[in-house]
This record gives sequence, C-alpha cells and structure tokens, in this order.
Amino acid sequence: MEGIKWDLEVDALVVGSGAGGMAAALTAREEGLDVLLVEKTDRIGGSTAISGGALWIPLNAQSEGAGHPDTFEQVWTYLQQTVGAASSDAMKRAYLEAGPRMMDYLVERGHLQVAARTASPDYYPDRPGAAMGGRSLDPVEFDGRKLGAKFRELRDPLKEFTVLGGMMVNITDVRHLLRATRSFTAWRHSMKLVLRYAADRLGGRHRGTRLLLGNALAAQLFHGLIRRGIPYWLNTAARTLHRDANGRVLGLAVTREGKTLNIRARRGVVMATGGFPWDAKRREQTYPKPAGLWSMSPRDNAGDGIRLAEHAGAALGSGYASPAFWAPVSVLERPGQPPLHYPHLVWDRAKPGLIAVNALGERFVNESTSYHEFVQAMQRSPADAVPAFLICGQRFIDTWGLGLALPGGRPRQHLIDAGYLLQAPTLAALASRLGVPADKLQATVARHDAHAAQGQDPDFGKGGTAYNRYLGDPEHQPNPCLAPLGDGPYYAVKVYPGDIGTACGIAANEHAQAIDDAGRPIAGLYVAGNDMQSVMGGAYPAPGITLGPALTFGWVAGRHLAGATS
Repeated sequence: MEGIKWDLEVDALVVGSGAGGMAAALTAREEGLDVLLVEKTDRIGGSTAISGGALWIPLNAQSEGAGHPDTFEQVWTYLQQTVGAASSDAMKRAYLEAGPRMMDYLVERGHLQVAARTASPDYYPDRPGAAMGGRSLDPVEFDGRKLGAKFRELRDPLKEFTVLGGMMVNITDVRHLLRATRSFTAWRHSMKLVLRYAADRLGGRHRGTRLLLGNALAAQLFHGLIRRGIPYWLNTAARTLHRDANGRVLGLAVTREGKTLNIRARRGVVMATGGFPWDAKRREQTYPKPAGLWSMSPRDNAGDGIRLAEHAGAALGSGYASPAFWAPVSVLERPGQPPLHYPHLVWDRAKPGLIAVNALGERFVNESTSYHEFVQAMQRSPADAVPAFLICGQRFIDTWGLGLALPGGRPRQHLIDAGYLLQAPTLAALASRLGVPADKLQATVARHDAHAAQGQDPDFGKGGTAYNRYLGDPEHQPNPCLAPLGDGPYYAVKVYPGDIGTACGIAANEHAQAIDDAGRPIAGLYVAGNDMQSVMGGAYPAPGITLGPALTFGWVAGRHLAGATS
C-alpha cells in the first residue's frame, strides 16, 4: 500500500492489554524496541483482569520446591493424553520449551511475582503424566496503591470475586470470613482484611487495593508497563491493517478521540484482543447449539483482532476439540441493565449436598468435574440438558451458597424475587417451579441420597478423582464431595453452557507469527492470547491453560519482533 500518511512510527505495535498483549509489549521493550500498546476500552487488563489468574507453566523453576518435581516426558505424555491431535506437536513443544523461559525472564526483570501451587491436581489426574501440583502458579497479592492515580485505569475484577462492595477475596479469605465468629485465627485474618479495605474506601478509592487472582496478574504487568515507560492509548480501536504489495503488514489504522490515525510498525503488529466470545455471528457459526451469549469475557471482546488478521490473509485455526473454553453460567436478569453472569467454576458444584439435573429431573454429569467437562456433558446430552439445574437443600446453601446466593445466612430474597434463585418447601414443589417431572426428581434425589450417605456415587463417580476431592470439603468424610441433600426448603439455579473465552483463533507458528492457509508466516503480523489458535486445541487439561499460553506466546512474539535468538 503506497502513499500512506503515517501519523506515528514505532518499532512494535501491540493491540490489546490482557496478559498476551502486555507480555508482548514488555518483552519487546526489554529487548530495546520502541513500543506502543493500544486498548479499545477505557481500562487495562482485558479478560486477564477478571479471571482467576492461574498460569499453567509446566517445568517452571518452582515445581520441585513445591514438592512436585517434573520432567518433559511426563508433561508431554499428559498433553498427548488430553490434547492429542487437537494441537500440533510443534506448537505443544514450543509452549513447553518457551513457558519456563518466559517465566524466568519476566520474574527476573520484576514484572511478575508468582507462587506455585503445592496442591493443585491437573484436571485429569488419573491419566498418564498428570501432576498433583507444581505446574500451576498463581500471581501473588499485589498492592494496587503502587499504581498511583492509574489504579482507576485497571479493569475491575468480577463482582463475584469481591465482598462488601469491592474487597477482593480468594477461597482462603472466604473460609476465614465464614468462620470469623468461631475461630480467633479466622477473626484476626478477617479483621485485617476489613480494616485494610476500610482504609482504602476512606481514602477515596472506588474499591479495595489488595489485589488477587487475575486482577493481581494484570496489575503486575500494568505496573511493568508504567515502570518501563511504555506508552499506551486507551479508548483506541483498531480499524485496518496496512500491507504492502507483498502482503507484509506495515502498520495499523486506529480510531482515537474521533480521529483516524495511521501508525507504522517497523517490526510488526501483535494482535491480542481477546478472541471472539461476543461476536454473535461467529459464535453461531462455530459454537454447538444453543449458542447463547453466556460468556464471562468482557463484552468488548468481539473478535476485532481475528477479523483484521483474516483480512490480512491469516487463516483461522482448525482441528480443535472445542471452539471455546466452557463453564456453566447462571444468569441474573436485571431491568434496564445487562444480565449479570455468574460462572460456577470451583466453589459450589463439587461440595457435598448438591446435584445437577436436566429437564427430565435426572442427573447427567459428575458435578465435581471440571467446568469445561461439565458443559461438554450438557452439550453431549439431548436438548433437555439446557438449561440444567443445580439443586441443594437449606444446609448446603447456608454453608456454601449457590451461585450469586452467598453463604453464611446472607440476604437472598432479592435473588428469589428476581427469579434467579428458585425456592420451594418440597422437592415436588421445586419440580413444579423448574418444570421437571416431580416423580423423576424425587426418585433422582432418593437414589443420590441413599448412595451419598455411604460416600458413593455409582452413577457418575462424584468425588472419584484427586481433582474432584481437591474441590470438595476436606472436613466431610468419607467422600468430601458427597452428602444427601437433606431437608428442605430446597433451592435451585438454572445454568447454561457458557464460556470463559474462545479457543479457536488465528493459526500461528512457534514464533507466534500468524500464518496463511498454506502455513506461510505473514510478515509483520503476530497473534497472542485468545486471538491465537489455542495450543491446547480447545481441550482443558489443567487450571491456567489460557493465561499460561497467553503470557508465553506474548513473550515469544516480543522476542521475535526484536530478533532475539538466545
């Protein structure tokens, strides 16, 4: 393309501010390049900021110290058992080799601080090569005050990860808060959290500055951008990739403050815009039916980067096991506002005293399986599995909560009034509320309860793997995932086949370069995060298999842009 009037020239232009984009920008800058990052929204962090924050980086430097020494052969065996042909061997190998190097690189330069999980089973712990911990890492707690006035530019976490209107908590915190009146240790932990949060709010901050989970990961990377002086433009939408006569990407047209600007990228452009979970047309073409808009990703993740890359000649990936990473999602309808989605990931489904049933009133899945597998069970079932219903008794909801209904006796009438939480005094009455056959539901619960009282689930094996038990109640024996539903009143929520991001993206090589239909790299164009075809091929072998590759291939892209070889 000749005759372009360039408004700005940089070495590397990164589009998107999630883990993949920020890793690419930081790495390119560390390698000496002049970098600009542009972000469509008014906040930094993308999907990363609202995620659980786990990173699956096998062979990382902390694995052995966490009590789980690992080998390439073990991890490779596990990936072949879980991902297999859904992703090429070349990309899986590139990931396993680059992941630990990426982690060392960003940690040594002060951009990341993480801790390996000493106990965190891979999602298929009974398959060859699986590990019981060490491969998944979590970002350590981050003090948002380090961001100064730019703290407001960091995307807020999901409300479900906060209490008291803006105090972030993790599972450990929740357990202490629920026991605060019964344990001095729990009371002391809880008071420390609440006093810190009170100080934040009294200091004029819109939420707490003790950051955890994916919000801490995004904040660490954002802090790195600030420290390294990397310019970033918010409210800047990508419009068109400029190419020369040979197809090389020269730069990008963006819209900012009502103006179209042409930015030349001498080394290349990195697309990391978060995939297409809110592109209704592409979802309809790609997702299993029904393909409702039940995504947990930010609503601005509408496939911009993928569309632009395709227009530049890049190919969409194929051969995947699944086009998205799934999670059962319940939906609270709110008049005059967008629906509120709640992802049933790890907190309620695996606990003792809950079952999932379909429209026939029958169980169809091991409730304590991974969120990805739970939705796949819905998709494998006939249409009567959408929506499914999570059902529990009074004791369960008081102890563990159910979706947006919080535990500990917190008010839940507003959820009942809104139709989100369904309540009934008997199972027959609940069946009527759900529109399922009362006799079938009563028989299902009776069979479940009789076996659960013995700690057994001959139908679906709930609590049958180390991963199941990891998410259960360790104080409940003999099976931490199984207990009778008990007495009424009974409660239920509807869950739908939602997603936490897309797995089908632009095909790429081991250098994170976008490739065309013939497998040839498109000069000057890179992809990372969910804009890239998942190295897991739409399989979900362990916690952190979205953010781990996002960081890794963002780092790979940044180094390749700079021509780094060592």
